[in-house]
Amino acid sequence: MLLLTCPNCGLSVEETELAPGGDAHLVRRGPEASDDAFEEYLFMRENTKGVHFERWRHAYGCGKWFLAARDTATLEVFGTYSAQTKAPPPEILAAIEKART
Repeated sequence: MLLLTCPNCGLSVEETELAPGGDAHLVRRGPEASDDAFEEYLFMRENTKGVHFERWRHAYGCGKWFLAARDTATLEVFGTYSAQTKAPPPEILAAIEKART
């Protein structure tokens, strides 16, 4: 079972209380984008095993969105952080680096 801590309310919850929201830190393409750029955004994403940054919503709790870094092969969670963050925080990147060495 995947356990994540919601950074908004501080609760550590099982994934059954959460709603997945896909990749974090994507450059979203809007109506002004070319067909090729929109196709790239929508369909042409890497789906490799390993560290992944994801969006989650605490659906059965505070209802707020947050971001998480985890390993998709081992389910190891490196941390969670605010959804308003533009890039993974240094402490999350340090935890990933420490686990990989």
